[in-house]
Amino acid sequence: MQYVRIQNIQDPLFVQMHQLMQEVFPPEEVLDFDLWKEPLEDPGIRVFVAVHEGKVVGATEYRYYPDMNVAMTDFTIIGREGMGIGRFLARERQKDLLRLAEQNGKVLYGMFAEIYDPYKAQDHAFGGIKPMDPFVRREVLSHLGYKRIDFPYVHPSWQNDGEAVSGLDLCFMPTDEDQDQLESSLVKTFLTRYYAVLPQKPQTWLDMVDGLAKQDKLALLPI
Repeated sequence: MQYVRIQNIQDPLFVQMHQLMQEVFPPEEVLDFDLWKEPLEDPGIRVFVAVHEGKVVGATEYRYYPDMNVAMTDFTIIGREGMGIGRFLARERQKDLLRLAEQNGKVLYGMFAEIYDPYKAQDHAFGGIKPMDPFVRREVLSHLGYKRIDFPYVHPSWQNDGEAVSGLDLCFMPTDEDQDQLESSLVKTFLTRYYAVLPQKPQTWLDMVDGLAKQDKLALLPI
């Protein structure tokens, strides 16, 4: 398998990747094709695909914030079973992020991710691809070291319609596995930066972010 970065909406591999996203994610989680132009050209957004025999069989998008020294995993897609795609993507992503942090003169503090809670919402089929099943994904991400940040979480819909999307947890994978708290100011700064691209914010999200300013630390809990 090859780990290939995509930086242009005209890249044939991106067409395959977007089709794969539409197959596995609910509509409110998928950015429209044309709206990908600027993100792909943004040097801070890293979109990679796993390519096997010319076909996109997996993908991941993530970013590194040098000033906060944290990363965010936007999504990981496993398109086929029995090929070790998840492990391949996780390993290559981690190597890339550790290199970026080293270039920044730091050791990576950790990585955020939004993780579906199948115990709250069990209606995501994810294209019938079993490794994408929310129960499987949650357990795998727990094994990788992700922990749930202890606060009620919603996020703005990527359809930019002002709707709040629930059924997910905001999680964090600290580089220090023994870390059991996270600065709420970091979470607030991260969320404000991450969702700045969406002008239509639901009031529940605004209230949630305002609430973070009133706290000091947030517990990191098992998932």
